[in-house]
Amino acid sequence: MASTQVNPTRMELTKQKKKLVTAVRGHKLLKDKRDELMRQFLDLARENMALRLKVEEGIRSANVNFVIAKAGMSEETLNTALMAPKQEVYLETDKKNVMSVNIPTFSYKTRTADANDIYSYGFAFTSSDLDGAVKSLADILPDMLKLAECEKACQLMSAEIEKTRRRVNALEHVIIPRAQENIKYITMKLDENERSTQIRLMKVKDMVLEDAHKYSERPVREM
Repeated sequence: MASTQVNPTRMELTKQKKKLVTAVRGHKLLKDKRDELMRQFLDLARENMALRLKVEEGIRSANVNFVIAKAGMSEETLNTALMAPKQEVYLETDKKNVMSVNIPTFSYKTRTADANDIYSYGFAFTSSDLDGAVKSLADILPDMLKLAECEKACQLMSAEIEKTRRRVNALEHVIIPRAQENIKYITMKLDENERSTQIRLMKVKDMVLEDAHKYSERPVREM
């Protein structure tokens, strides 16, 4: 039912029609945006799952190597070897816009470009298992950063999808039907007023004709 606050005037009818056209266009654009966001979100979710499995497998492998290294070395020697890191990592953040969503991107650079400059200990008193554990952790770092980027992108895009979905539902189930009802109500009232005006005009015309007819039939007084 149309709102009683709507004035049944031609100006209001024009306003409601423009509002309906804008709402329908916005509904289509938001629906297309929601569908595209869903497509990209599903791609990110699949990528996120693959990265998570890869990172978990890399961490599991590194833990196994550390356990083996610890078994072949004394705890004091292991703690001393890992006490002071040798390589430094600098993390840089940026962002990219995907369907009006600002997604963070991570990149990093190391203090030195040498890939083997990650061992902070000598090789004389340490086992090769420790080297493998340190190397596996260094190798998994890019995937960990990519996983963090992907998971944050999934969170932001899911929030944007939910917000867009609410807007689409509001337009589809509230704003557009209300505008249509208002247009129908105003049109009905205007038609009703027009019919009433026509009936009044016809009655006035009949009254004028009736008076004119009576006047013409009035007898002429002789002089």
